Amino acid sequence: MSSGVADWEAVIGLETHVQLGTNSKIFTSASTKFGDDPNTHIDPVVCGLPGTLPVLNQKVLEYAVKAAMALNLKIASHSKFDRKQYFYPDLPKNYQISQFDEPIAEDGWIEVEVAEKGKETYVKKVGIERLHMEEDAGKLVHGGSDRLAGSSHSLVDYNRAGVALAEIVSKPDLRTGREAAEYASEIRRIMRYLGVSDGNMQEGSLRCDVNISVRRGPKAPFGTKVEIKNMNSFSAIQKACEYEIKRQINAYESSELVIQETRLWDEGKQLTKSMRSKEGSSDYRYFPDPDLGPIEVSPDVREKWRSELPELPADKRNRYVRDLGLSAYDARVLSDERSMADYFDEVVSFGAEAKAASNWITGDIAAHVNSNRITYADLPFKADQLNEMLTLINEGQISGKIAKEILPELLLKGGSPKSLVKERGLGMISDSVLITKMIDELLMQFPDEVEAFRGGKKKLQGFFVGQLMKKTGGKVDPRLANQILNQQLKGS
Repeated sequence: MSSGVADWEAVIGLETHVQLGTNSKIFTSASTKFGDDPNTHIDPVVCGLPGTLPVLNQKVLEYAVKAAMALNLKIASHSKFDRKQYFYPDLPKNYQISQFDEPIAEDGWIEVEVAEKGKETYVKKVGIERLHMEEDAGKLVHGGSDRLAGSSHSLVDYNRAGVALAEIVSKPDLRTGREAAEYASEIRRIMRYLGVSDGNMQEGSLRCDVNISVRRGPKAPFGTKVEIKNMNSFSAIQKACEYEIKRQINAYESSELVIQETRLWDEGKQLTKSMRSKEGSSDYRYFPDPDLGPIEVSPDVREKWRSELPELPADKRNRYVRDLGLSAYDARVLSDERSMADYFDEVVSFGAEAKAASNWITGDIAAHVNSNRITYADLPFKADQLNEMLTLINEGQISGKIAKEILPELLLKGGSPKSLVKERGLGMISDSVLITKMIDELLMQFPDEVEAFRGGKKKLQGFFVGQLMKKTGGKVDPRLANQILNQQLKGS
């Protein structure tokens, strides 16, 4: 690659398609359940049969408006639906109902925390151009040779056809593949916090189209835009962007033409490849849908929906750092999933120290939740019980080692840590006379190590602590033991 690569700047924008998690489709009562047999969730409206009329699902409107509010978009007082009169082989009507010039919301932004290996984490404000509602298309399955017909064939499953989508279009504010991946991740996080979508990328609930061009420096005009279609993982978004940026720079520096086209990401070969030339809006032949009336959201309804919004991920991250003194990393991990953040907030509300609660929740408890594929809301070990365990540790009644010993049972069954400690006789040994006696016995058992410590090998204190823990099954108060041990080793 040319040495002038540093002179180039990438310009990236994302179109994120979010399946809204309603039980029925956007214009009909047909089910949206995923994974059922093909073509079992269709009806006359989905099939576009003559005489059928679409009716807007009000829950779709609510979810779309809440999503727009969370993205700081301005909600339109008046919007409408349009027909995208472009041939869709996987929509029985052969057109898509979407929104064109009057979307439900426009002109918003979100803040994205970008963490790159070896670089300082920074926050980037990314503009959002619009959010509009539309119906999803079905799914085409392309087969090989048909033994009867003697040719290749394609099958279509209309179960997904008519499922409600919110399409979120960013402004061209992103500059790296990492920024693009983090932006998509934050959009997914917000949608999941709101409860408007499960965001399961492996099921197609959230998909991204990435638009990329390159230019010589931040003041140069935009280059030719290339679209990479249907990205369904954050790592693929980052890698596809990085590959495409290099491909376009190489093309310009070799005096080759970069054409406006749609490309696909080949995960196996780790490259983008041409799919088709890119359509313009004129190819879609939009016109207002004659079967659907205008959409108006009253100020009262708007404020009601706004009042139902939860604390969003960025707000949680900022609060955890500002008010609880957590590191940016801890705040990011805790706020990634709403159920984990809610569990942490509840533990802290009982008076638990934030850092200690964070360590247990993001460590052993998270490992249990993930391995058993449950949520924190389903966890038998409730927030008040974790607070009780942390209090036992803080007051010196049990050690961290004992807490780890009883935790597996608590995670499976819940219950009072204090009662379990008492039942098993695991309480901390904090009698200074008894601890002094055990330490004296230990020093007599290892005279060479005592002499070496007194000769300057101060790290041997850790050896004696380990031996004491082994002797007591980890039940000795470590702070008191270290204090007495230090005195005895110095001969005082």
